Amino acid sequence: MTQATETCLSSSMRRYVELKQALGRGFAKERRVLESIEEFMTDTGAVDWTQGIFEEWCRTSAHLSPTVRRDRMRIVRNFCLYLQRTEPACFVPDRDDFPRPHQPVRPHLFTDAEIIRLLQAAEELKPVPRTPLRPQVFRLALVLLNTTGMRRGELAHLTIADYDQRTRSLLVRESKFSKSRYLPLSIDASQEVEAYLSTRQQRHFPMDADSPLLWNSYCNGYSGWGLGDGIRELVRQTGIRTSGGRLPRVHDMRHSFAIRVLLRWYKAGIDVQVKLPALATYMGHVSIASTEYYLPFVAELAAAASNRFADRYGTLVQPFSHGGAA
Repeated sequence: MTQATETCLSSSMRRYVELKQALGRGFAKERRVLESIEEFMTDTGAVDWTQGIFEEWCRTSAHLSPTVRRDRMRIVRNFCLYLQRTEPACFVPDRDDFPRPHQPVRPHLFTDAEIIRLLQAAEELKPVPRTPLRPQVFRLALVLLNTTGMRRGELAHLTIADYDQRTRSLLVRESKFSKSRYLPLSIDASQEVEAYLSTRQQRHFPMDADSPLLWNSYCNGYSGWGLGDGIRELVRQTGIRTSGGRLPRVHDMRHSFAIRVLLRWYKAGIDVQVKLPALATYMGHVSIASTEYYLPFVAELAAAASNRFADRYGTLVQPFSHGGAA
């Protein structure tokens, strides 16, 4: 961390950031938040780190959403907890004073029929000069998002070299949490990739190893946001809506993937708890706690879990007898 003026927190912040980065964390967002504390203390001439200084700094972000403000305050609190190990009297923000978190948005679980409608809509897209493979690109994007559960940013950053035809797998490089992973594809998904690449080669479009898998004539292919905008337009065109009448998010495809995997495991009689670490690895999570966020207790899961319990232990559960002796 580089600051024109040192504050009472400067050296501790540098050690904290260096420690987290040494543990493999990117820590870019956290670093920026801590630097804003430094800048605020320098600009206001603050000498000590106190509750009053923290509250004044918090007011500078009053225009942001409660969720963003809460996250920024959490980052500062974690730093203060680190500092408290060597300076017991250090001020540590109270979480009870943070803005209340938003209720998480209930994900829309895409049905097979809805995915088919999206694929049909993608095939009907018209090529344009800068995106001559527009129908093929968005069909492949829908297939991969729904069969791998990858993040749209991960999909946008794939190159041709990241697809291994021999193993039918994709290499997702340095994604969220600085993790890379291989994603084995289903036979159908790998056939979609190969059909797309064959079309691309037949039409003499770039096939360099480092060329974006989802190609257009722009220098860097699609961005995650650009890809998301295109898919949202397909969702809008097909009239797919959530139970509340809003447009589903592209990210809901990741939720849908996780739920479908879990349902397949239940139906196959597989021990779901044992398999969760495998799903966490496939989805690029650091732990199963992150994966469980994608597994809300929806009706289909409730029924599957109930049926599993009834099959194994139903005979042990006896109804209460009425009128019998206690």
